[in-house]
Amino acid sequence: MDVLTENPPFIFDTLAVVGVGLIGSSVLRRARAGHGLAQRLIAVDSNPEVCQRVRALHIADDITTDVAEAAQKADCVMICVPVGKIGEIAAQALPVMRAGTVLTDVGSTKVSVIEAVRPFLHHYHIAQNIAYVPAHPMAGTEFSGPDAGLANLFENRWCLLTPLENTPSEAVNAIRLFWQRCGAHVREMTPEYHDRVCAIVSHLPHLLAFTICGTADDLAEETRSQVLDFAASGFRDFTRIAASDPIMWRDIFLANKKALLEMFDRFMASAEMMAKAIYEEDTAYIVDRIQRGREIRKRLIENQQA
Repeated sequence: MDVLTENPPFIFDTLAVVGVGLIGSSVLRRARAGHGLAQRLIAVDSNPEVCQRVRALHIADDITTDVAEAAQKADCVMICVPVGKIGEIAAQALPVMRAGTVLTDVGSTKVSVIEAVRPFLHHYHIAQNIAYVPAHPMAGTEFSGPDAGLANLFENRWCLLTPLENTPSEAVNAIRLFWQRCGAHVREMTPEYHDRVCAIVSHLPHLLAFTICGTADDLAEETRSQVLDFAASGFRDFTRIAASDPIMWRDIFLANKKALLEMFDRFMASAEMMAKAIYEEDTAYIVDRIQRGREIRKRLIENQQA
């Protein structure tokens, strides 16, 4: 790994991507397109059919189902599996990773992931000088699998880094540069702050989308059919979010349940206030809430995050 020069031609010699879904395949496609991410790419997936598809797509130099086999060849191992599985993958990778290499992940929650990785990390961080840099690229679509990947998925999106206190700055700089070369804006924060932010901007909206679609599906058959026939843009937006991978989001909800439930309680209080305003025909309150929503949308557009 060459992280000492200001702008290395390749950040990593060999990058192993574990889990070739939307994020993992997008990373591989970005690296394949150039950008100096890594000279050699190893794709790892437990599903042989996924490995076969990756081979057909030509987005990796080596493909394997064996995490350890890939980890011992790489100077960066990036874990792109559901958050509930990240600790398990780290336990397989760390014992065979070479001295001076970097472990990172793309999990949507950070406190629970770090807690899952830390027991396996402690010994190897000291004995092998292996650095762990947790990360979260905040980009995605409702699609999954190796065919869903996009080389430009991370363009103008945020990637949040939550390095541990003893993480070497060289490793943090390498992962920061990696995501910048993927087109992302990068910011560092504590794991706790990350989880609170993501609870409101990502996890709660997904919870609401799944719930609204479930409510529609629970309607009487005739009404449900009309809902689907006459679905307007607002409902269609919810269905796009609700089409996301169920296992991934189950793990995210459970891993970040404390922050998510706190935000859900705040949402319920706000929803009750809105319902009260509608019942009492409090037009000033209703207009104020709508206007605040418009302002948030305006800022998202200005920040190129819409």
